[in-house]
Amino acid sequence: MRSFFLFLSAFVLSVAPLAAQTYDLLLTGGKIIDGSGNSWFYGDVAIRDGKIVAVGKLSAGEARKVLDVKGLVVAPGFIDVHTHIEGNDLTVPTAGNFIYDGVTSVVTGNCGSSNTELARYFGQLDSVKTSVNVATLIGHNSVRRAVMGDTQRDPSPEEQKKMEALVEQAMKDGAVGFSTGLIYVPGTYSKTPEVIGLAKAASLYNGVYASHIRDEGDHVTQAIEEAINIGRQAHMPVEISHFKVTYKPNWGRSASTLAQVEQARREGVDVTVDQYPYVASSTSLNTVLPTWAFSGGTDSLHYRLNNAAIHQKIKTEMLAILKGKQLKSYSYAVVARYSADTLMNGKNISEVNLAKGRRAKAAEEAETILEMVDKGGAQMVFFSMNEDDLKNIMKYPFNMFASDAGIIRFGSGVPHPRGYGTNARVLGRYVRDQKVIPLEEAVRRMTSLPAQKFQLRDRGLVREGMAADLVVFDEKTVGDESTFAKPHVYSNGFRYVIVNGQLVVEEGKHTGTRSGVVLHGPGFVVAR
Repeated sequence: MRSFFLFLSAFVLSVAPLAAQTYDLLLTGGKIIDGSGNSWFYGDVAIRDGKIVAVGKLSAGEARKVLDVKGLVVAPGFIDVHTHIEGNDLTVPTAGNFIYDGVTSVVTGNCGSSNTELARYFGQLDSVKTSVNVATLIGHNSVRRAVMGDTQRDPSPEEQKKMEALVEQAMKDGAVGFSTGLIYVPGTYSKTPEVIGLAKAASLYNGVYASHIRDEGDHVTQAIEEAINIGRQAHMPVEISHFKVTYKPNWGRSASTLAQVEQARREGVDVTVDQYPYVASSTSLNTVLPTWAFSGGTDSLHYRLNNAAIHQKIKTEMLAILKGKQLKSYSYAVVARYSADTLMNGKNISEVNLAKGRRAKAAEEAETILEMVDKGGAQMVFFSMNEDDLKNIMKYPFNMFASDAGIIRFGSGVPHPRGYGTNARVLGRYVRDQKVIPLEEAVRRMTSLPAQKFQLRDRGLVREGMAADLVVFDEKTVGDESTFAKPHVYSNGFRYVIVNGQLVVEEGKHTGTRSGVVLHGPGFVVAR
């Protein structure tokens, strides 16, 4: 009898803590897709102190707030691994375009462009507080410009050491890796050994190498091989940014470019890719010009554009590039933001050219472009891709979805719709409507795969002990509303968005809560 009472006492003590559980937030009856790629299941999710503390059929416990999410999907918060939030991160910290698309964490500093004083930058983010969590890469172009300016030459040994020291310090300050933008000035002036040296500095702190590769058109094969080789030589994981093949002569090549990635993986190189689900890209109008024109900075560019002989040489090369793309005009290029004349926003270059009183000829359109570049340039949208390649890349299992966007000031300019609707577009158009990939797989690519790649170890899964970043959406209605003509429209279907246990979207409305935190890379832990 005494042993029975001892057993009973032990049993009561063991279950008493369960009965006493108190949660900050409890989601009940949801269809849980946990981010692992496994099948969905019905259950509850309990949150306390910013963490997920219980998942399953929860009968015990009380909650300060209960959300009945029956009929809705509960998933980890989406992680956008390719963003450019610098600038509006401090002025529009609520990040509505990301939050309304289910994004709870972003990786910025892509394409070689980043803050270089990361300790200071992280301090600013801590002071302002954003609605999304923020991780950053350290950008090659920014580092090179800080040491060498925009000169078209190789670094001296001393300059190389200075750049490597900047990368190493950034990794100690908490960068998650090193990025390049090898089509942009001044990164385009660099040779592979320079990049390998800088990548090795990031590799010392277990960073990722993320690259906007040197070419996404005719020479895409060589550009992919360069990125893989840099990762191989630096002994670090590789992320190939906004994976694509551009312009009609290259349409259909996604099968061979994906095969390159897969071959590298078989050889032991950790290569993954990311993609935005649109057939148009967005970048600077400057990319239409030969890159040598920008060597030496703005004053040198202005001189070249106003020197008749050099001006003609630039234009001749531009028209040769256009012909190589099998294009007869620049109508494929649409102005997203042109500060010198905002009335041109939303027009393609052919329309801008006519508005300036010029004839509908490619040579005169090139003159219009040179004039715009000389007046400060413009952000553009380029229609250059093929839907079949897009879907083929989407099916690749080691491909993540990423917007390649910044925080958008609602109503400003005519930005690419990917800044508003990337995840909703995948879930609505490509998962539900066209069934290109299953829902569980899409969620994995938005959550645990990016968390694993960028070593965000407490994100990306609906599991006990993980940070409480969650999205709750209606799989029947989720979809993008932003279009190229009318981009400033938030996505549909996201009922709740939770960041670090705090409701940032409740019943489809942003609460104004700014509960995001800085996400440091592995070097930050090692250095401290």
